[in-house]
Amino acid sequence: MAVRHRLVEAAVADVWRVLADPSRYSDWVVGTSDSRPRNGSWPEVGSSLTYALGIGRWSFQGRTVVRRCEAPHVLELEADSGWIGTARIALEIRQWGDDALVTLDEHPLRGPAGKLHNTVVDALIQLRHRSVLARLAQTVETSPKGTREEV
Repeated sequence: MAVRHRLVEAAVADVWRVLADPSRYSDWVVGTSDSRPRNGSWPEVGSSLTYALGIGRWSFQGRTVVRRCEAPHVLELEADSGWIGTARIALEIRQWGDDALVTLDEHPLRGPAGKLHNTVVDALIQLRHRSVLARLAQTVETSPKGTREEV
């Protein structure tokens, strides 16, 4: 399992506002672009969004489904990357003083990614998580802020 933490200099509600906006998905998820709602009302359980996913010279459509949502603290997703397989992506957002501590936990579930999952894959996911959490922090910290009472 690849787990990584990042302190975001913003309120939990500000982090949640970005996570709950399907059009912002590609702002913080590395390798994705052009995210848009597909089914349901994001981030309700069962809702989904689609996006373009680029790997090197190749690009294809990806889909992410919400599997668990406890606003504004827990969001669990299943990302389907086509022939690569699916992955569970869990985000937990905790109040940490005036800021938010975000924990990102990901592991492959189905397909080749799930079958070939090992410590080397976890190390690569850790590198990706560093970028994902940095992009999430930057997106949140540069977005208009709500009030601290919203949490």
